[in-house]
Amino acid sequence: MYGVLPFTTRMTIVRLESGGLWVHSPVQPTPERRHAVERLGPVEHLVAPNKIHSLGIMPWRALYPSARVWASPGFSKRHPDIAVDALLTNDTEAPWSSEIDHCVMDGHAVLDEVTFLHKPSKTLIITDLIQKHEAAGESWVWRGVKRVAGILGEGGGVPLDIKLSLRDKAAMRRCIGTVLTWDFDSLIIAHGHCLQSGAKEEVRRAFDWITGA
Repeated sequence: MYGVLPFTTRMTIVRLESGGLWVHSPVQPTPERRHAVERLGPVEHLVAPNKIHSLGIMPWRALYPSARVWASPGFSKRHPDIAVDALLTNDTEAPWSSEIDHCVMDGHAVLDEVTFLHKPSKTLIITDLIQKHEAAGESWVWRGVKRVAGILGEGGGVPLDIKLSLRDKAAMRRCIGTVLTWDFDSLIIAHGHCLQSGAKEEVRRAFDWITGA
């Protein structure tokens, strides 16, 4: 369904203890967005959490050439024209690792997503693996499609196409198990409703089709 469904995308920004900014899944910059970001601090890190979320990397890198680009394992194969400083693996030690943990979510045939935990705020950051698209403003057609896909409203979860295109359920189950050991209570997702509390139970519910929980 990638590139077919209409949806908005959320860019997430973390101000590190250094004062620098860690920018997850950057969207296209506008003067207004750039001004808002610069009020928060200097952009030090740009993060492409999977190979699909590439749109804003080059424009933001052009604005902040000293920022380091961190990308998912398969990102460079899909986007050889985008310069990357490091591809993330589970063994990667980054300047932000003391504040932000990460896990490469193995097992999917297409999606090479990296999930993050902002430890100080106990916030889990997910890109496409969980989606809860806002129903307001959608046509009845797209509401129906998104409901069938399992991604409509606060009751959304793992998209149906992601469930159907897993190649290694055991690997994904291990990754989910790692994420569920993390200490988090809030959830930020790129598409739709976020949670300020109770996120661990919601993430457990979203993945119970594969974990059996």
